[in-house]
Amino acid sequence: MSILSVENLHKTYGDKTLFDDLSFTISEKDRIGLIGVNGTGKSTLLKILAGIEGKDNGKIIHANQFHIEYLSQQPELDASLTVLEQIYFGESAIMVAMREYEVALADLEKNPESEKLQTRLFQKQQKMDELDAWEANTVAKTVLTRLGITDFSKSVTQLSGGQKKRVAIAKALIQKADLLILDEPTNHLDNETIEWLEGFLSQYKGALLLVTHDRYFLNRVTNQIFELDGGELYTYEGNYEVFLEKKAEREMIAEQNEAKRQNILRRELAWLRRGAKARTTKQKARIQRVDDLQNQKGLAIKQDVEFSIGSKRLGDKVIEVEGVSKSFDGEELIKDFSYLVVPGERLGIIGPNGSGKSTLLNILAGRIEPDSGGIDVGETVKIGYYTQGDEEMNGDLRVVEFIKEVAEVVHTADGQTITAEQMLERFLFSRAMQWTYIRRLSGGERRRLYLLKILMTEPNVLFLDEPTNDLDIQTLSILEDYLDQFPGVVITVSHDRYFLDRVVDHLLVFGGGSVDRFQGSYSDFMEEEQQKRELEAAIEKEAATSKKQEQPRKERKKKLSYKDQQEWNGIEDRIAALEEKKEALEKEIAAAGSDIGRINELFAKQKEVDAELEAAMERWEELSLLVEEIENS
Repeated sequence: MSILSVENLHKTYGDKTLFDDLSFTISEKDRIGLIGVNGTGKSTLLKILAGIEGKDNGKIIHANQFHIEYLSQQPELDASLTVLEQIYFGESAIMVAMREYEVALADLEKNPESEKLQTRLFQKQQKMDELDAWEANTVAKTVLTRLGITDFSKSVTQLSGGQKKRVAIAKALIQKADLLILDEPTNHLDNETIEWLEGFLSQYKGALLLVTHDRYFLNRVTNQIFELDGGELYTYEGNYEVFLEKKAEREMIAEQNEAKRQNILRRELAWLRRGAKARTTKQKARIQRVDDLQNQKGLAIKQDVEFSIGSKRLGDKVIEVEGVSKSFDGEELIKDFSYLVVPGERLGIIGPNGSGKSTLLNILAGRIEPDSGGIDVGETVKIGYYTQGDEEMNGDLRVVEFIKEVAEVVHTADGQTITAEQMLERFLFSRAMQWTYIRRLSGGERRRLYLLKILMTEPNVLFLDEPTNDLDIQTLSILEDYLDQFPGVVITVSHDRYFLDRVVDHLLVFGGGSVDRFQGSYSDFMEEEQQKRELEAAIEKEAATSKKQEQPRKERKKKLSYKDQQEWNGIEDRIAALEEKKEALEKEIAAAGSDIGRINELFAKQKEVDAELEAAMERWEELSLLVEEIENS
């Protein structure tokens, strides 16, 4: 069932047409990945659908009570709110109930003996019961825990950039929405959190529309792909893997149709040029047909980002790290670290945010001095450093002027000379676009231009700090091909699993104040980590079982806690309700006759009720023993 329709959407930016009469629909269970080269308008389309940016023409149709939740690439949070107020934002009854319950719970934890606060919490619990808000609260707590959000009382102004992004993600996931729109949700998340997010979104009840460069994420989460290309939208049923196959088919058909058009046009022009009579009705029709064929939009020349730039010769000595340590604000990120970078190295650096990955790159690049230890860099080393932060660019410069500040020409690996203009064309900056002012470029186009600037210095050692955060998939795939052929050293910090699998063959793993080496791909590393977790869980389970058998039963509490007392007050009513529910289900099963489908459905519900009833009875027995012991004492 369609929940949103877009008809003839048109949008221009200056003299550039972003959307040329786009029309599409989004249905209830759609999981849509939106892809396209940087600058084609992906983020603009998301903002228009979310009502943040206006359109030039067209219609967006949906129900009156339709709710869209939108996560931008650079979230802007309300500085006047706390984390709690930001996450449980809104005036819906459930959001207000969860917000007030969390506040009451936090207040009681600070003063657990206060009867007034206990009564207040009980009232908020009753409100949660009335609204059936516990499931939403459980989801919210799961989301917050997995995103590492624990201090609800903090003001938004006290958060780091990464923390703000996580709070914004939590808010987007917790708010109930008909359509969830996510613009690069995996940026700045560590690999473990991204894998959790994959699983969460696969169970999300609303429709989903997202932009991401993470191809594993795209492949596992989506069931449709929307591709923006040249102002038009192409839709594909299936995930990213299916999209690649279908796009190849579409381009092949388009090439065949264009060849056919050119052949017809060539024959018709040859006929007219022979000087045949041009006053007959048939001849006039032929002339009109030629005009129509010439006016048809031909197949756009497919441009690929090509990296064929050479690099300076690299000697045997590259970089030697000896006993390096570095601390910030009393926290030791790197301790007595030694490493030898050798020619041809393909090294990936992974670990949680804030663990010191970028710090190590900056030390290697000579941008940060270590607290102790030393770095010895070979004489032939020429480093090209693609940083995570925004490069300062003079917005009043034109694109071609910015690149010519680095070099007028570059040399390819096979000795050819390529001008700055030609390289810009290979990076999808047309001759006309080369005279565009940098201030008019999109964020992604600026990052692509910045990457070109780095490579035009012809480095032989490449440092890449989170290169996948801002580059589109097309640019990334060709960058990966280039790195396969690059004769120098590549050291990259990345959370992008696909990129790491393609580019590196061993890892430095940051975490817990240590740096460990791992020989193998990122997928190999994750498989080994999963096996370790499974083994640790089995050992812990066995140890817990042994401890339970060996240790004497703990002395029971001498009084009920506030929580236990509230549970004891209502548990008999709960058991009675479950017994009634079980009896009703048994009657329904008896009345179902030969309807096997209905019987199976009722049996499944009965099984759930039986399990819940058994757990409630066990809990009643446990609490009754406690009450009896307290009364006797």
